[in-house]
Amino acid sequence: MTDPLVNRISQWLAWIAGAVVLFGCAVPITIDVLSRYFFNRSAVESFEISGFGLAACIGLGMAHTVTTKAHIRVDFLVARLPFALRAACDLLAACVLAVVAAALAWYAWKTLAQSWDMGARSISLLRIPMVIPQGLWWIGLFWFAFVAVLAPIRAVLRLVRGDRDGFHAIVGSADIDAEITDAVHAAEGGR
Repeated sequence: MTDPLVNRISQWLAWIAGAVVLFGCAVPITIDVLSRYFFNRSAVESFEISGFGLAACIGLGMAHTVTTKAHIRVDFLVARLPFALRAACDLLAACVLAVVAAALAWYAWKTLAQSWDMGARSISLLRIPMVIPQGLWWIGLFWFAFVAVLAPIRAVLRLVRGDRDGFHAIVGSADIDAEITDAVHAAEGGR
């Protein structure tokens, strides 16, 4: 996707997702392993915390895959089609992704609202209010849905203006040569 603000927010949420995995999962698991080794008992509910962390991480990172085209597409056949058919396939794929993302966000919201209404808490000793992990999960899925719905709309607008390159930049499959070039530039910039 070519919108710098959308890309930046998606990248920021992906960084938060990485922090959730590192600190929300790895640290409690490490504490739990050491506690079991030295004291023969668990110090924290690492299984529960890591489960919540994983759900939040997935939700928060999904929009970044849309903006960077990091999702997996098997398009060896589509890449050989004429532009009109390829554009139709790319647009169909983007629309299906948008519908799935919107459905995920909608049902996540319903789950969050139900937990809020019930005052639901986890069944562990921590008794974490379920709206906390579900809220993080929903924020990520909502942003994913927003980005996924925005992509085909922006792509169609580009196509209407006759901007084939812009259309391809938004919903077309990632070009392997461009990915290699980007990876080389990133590696050279990291020196």
